[in-house]
Amino acid sequence: MSATIEAFTAGLRRVPPWRPGRDAAAERHEPDGRGGPAASRVADAAAPHVVVVGGGIAGISAAVGLAERGVRVTLIEAESSLGGRVRSWPVDVPTPGADASGAPDDRATMSRGFHAFFRQYYNLRALLRRVDPGLECLRPVADYPLRHADGTQDSFTQIATRPPLNFLSFVARSPSFGLRDLTRVDADRALDLLDVDFPATYSRYDGVSAADALDALRFPERMRSLALEVFARSFFADPRDFSAGELVAMFHMYFLGSGEGLLFDVSRDDFDTTMWRPLRSYLEDLGAHVVTGCRVESIERDGEGFRVSAGAAAGAAGTDEASRGRLDFAIDRDDAHGSLRADAVVIATSRDVLQRLVDGTDLGDEAWRASVLTGEMAPRFIVQRLWFDRPVAAGSAPFVGTAAYGHLDNVSLVHDLEDGAAQWAERCGGSVVELHAYAVPDDVTDDEVLADLRHQLERLHPELTGCEPVHEEVLVEADCPLAGTDEWAARPGVVTPQPKLVLAGDGVRCELPVALMERAATTGFQAANALLRHWGLPGHELWSVPTRARFPRSLRAARAALRLRERGLATVGRDSSGRDR
Repeated sequence: MSATIEAFTAGLRRVPPWRPGRDAAAERHEPDGRGGPAASRVADAAAPHVVVVGGGIAGISAAVGLAERGVRVTLIEAESSLGGRVRSWPVDVPTPGADASGAPDDRATMSRGFHAFFRQYYNLRALLRRVDPGLECLRPVADYPLRHADGTQDSFTQIATRPPLNFLSFVARSPSFGLRDLTRVDADRALDLLDVDFPATYSRYDGVSAADALDALRFPERMRSLALEVFARSFFADPRDFSAGELVAMFHMYFLGSGEGLLFDVSRDDFDTTMWRPLRSYLEDLGAHVVTGCRVESIERDGEGFRVSAGAAAGAAGTDEASRGRLDFAIDRDDAHGSLRADAVVIATSRDVLQRLVDGTDLGDEAWRASVLTGEMAPRFIVQRLWFDRPVAAGSAPFVGTAAYGHLDNVSLVHDLEDGAAQWAERCGGSVVELHAYAVPDDVTDDEVLADLRHQLERLHPELTGCEPVHEEVLVEADCPLAGTDEWAARPGVVTPQPKLVLAGDGVRCELPVALMERAATTGFQAANALLRHWGLPGHELWSVPTRARFPRSLRAARAALRLRERGLATVGRDSSGRDR
């Protein structure tokens, strides 16, 4: 009896296996290969040298994954700081009334726009936990209303976290979805949103745009705009050009595939302060060399390895001129040729830079180079950040997604999100507001968009009508990959035809249901794992939301019920002889 009791109490004391979030259905993906124990590292004398091109999330993830296993890493970034498209940099913004000259504020920063850190971004969060185990760098956002110009507004507060209750409770509370609207939805196609099996689901929608898929679903227009097109445009793409497979993946990742809930976190301060500067120190402590303000010019085969040529990057915002482009401390330099020798290369750049580095080379093979060069870029986007000496209305949501507000896609009250902006707003009794326009049409000028953004801002925040900003920063870029309707399987993936040349980034094909920043982090670790496998070193585990439908039996029952209903309707329309009535 005592043995039984002892066994029972031991079971009570057993620590449950670690999981990256609260969703018990999250999937763990073991790295390929048969390396040694998790703590194994390559011996220093035998450590290969890897050049990682690009210091965004993908490049940092790859560099961390390699350096933790003892691989010698040189990370090269063209901009003055790390972060890629999640980068921030200092700007000079005066503090009204500070002194006669209006001295610039030393905490003011600019970035490429709002970024939401969803709780199902398991691999990105694993990266951040290297330097911040408790993720104190993030703060939760209580709600992010989706507002239509007709006055309709959807909210994500008090929504169930478990699928499918999360979506059902959202629909039940949404003013955009009435009972009559539900009867018009194509039920069979709606079930396709649930019946997923990745990566096959990506290929199932080859050639189909998100707009086509939404048309076929017959979703009500307001629901379509608020709950679905908002996601499509977060890829910086017009729904007519955006992949339906990617839309379904996002729907699964954020709603029906995840039990993490529909809310997200944001960076507690500017990205460089909270994330990238600590991760740079972490990499350097591991022995990696991090070079910023340096542009990789070419990558060439060199025997079994590579030769990487780089030079100072002109016009890198905020670059310290004294350190720009310095390769003098990098590993395996060839000063005679102004290049680095590398055993392997990770290209973790934007798609257009990847194309520049591959075009006209013998990297990979001809078919692979063609697949790289045919990849398209998304239309340009515009970010406008405004510093006002007037506050916004009390109780305003810190982030609002918009539909039918001209070119405006969302509004962020930066002073409610970032500590540095909050300090500036408190000192001057004002506000810091950011406006974002995705997928700007080619036939519209930047000035026209900016004028419209200000107009839409005053519709949403009439208290700012006629208020001239103390300072304005505008960013216009067209460097995001387009997740188009092309064949998914033909897109370049992490592994290339050339051994020890790998890719990473949010525009790289990934078999898991991940997107945006999480795809960048995931493919970065996958790139590291692919190289570690070459050297017999253990890789890093990855996590994702479930790759298959969470409720397959319920789906089969629902489809069977639909078939019976369709047969019943068909029978009603025929007489006993089988002729149409």
